Amino acid sequence: MKKQPKQKLNARAISDPEHIRLLASPVRQELVDTLASLGGRATVAALSEHLGRHADGLYYHLQLLVEAGLIYEFSGDTGERTFGLAGTGQAPLRLAYKLEDDGAADALRAYVKGLLQVAERDFDNALVLPGVAMNGKQRQLWAARNKGWVNKSDLEEVNALLERLCELMSQPRAETPNHLMSFAFVLAPTPTRGKRRQSKEK
Repeated sequence: MKKQPKQKLNARAISDPEHIRLLASPVRQELVDTLASLGGRATVAALSEHLGRHADGLYYHLQLLVEAGLIYEFSGDTGERTFGLAGTGQAPLRLAYKLEDDGAADALRAYVKGLLQVAERDFDNALVLPGVAMNGKQRQLWAARNKGWVNKSDLEEVNALLERLCELMSQPRAETPNHLMSFAFVLAPTPTRGKRRQSKEK
């Protein structure tokens, strides 16, 4: 029997600071991302296999996500405990930043910290995988940082490209052979700093 979320969730506009703070946990971030990559629902056994974690260690995090309404639990065809993403089916969860809400800024900081921890760990693990392509059109491993000037038109293009990347990287597993990849980024405006005043020589 399904345990539906208490209220309908807009999975592309999670703004409640409590929800964001809950997703600050790297384990819970991985759980919702893996659910999305598996088509929006999966058994605990499948989640355990894909995350390389014991199922017993996942139940606590899954229960917290269920209680928050971010995922729901139901009995699968085989009777196994199965979980699904709330909101729009298999669409991955997305945040909507509303800094006027109390605690939102702190929750976002915690979320990004967890996001970067997962990204660092995934990168470290990929470095020792055999056959990982690091060059060419089928490159699988990247790490980069850029800082530059963009105008309004450029910024619109950057956002469109990032949105398209999110769409590509959020596709569920297909029957044809493909690769499970992780993708993380941070885009932020940087305050310009004036030139330091040179001290006058005496």
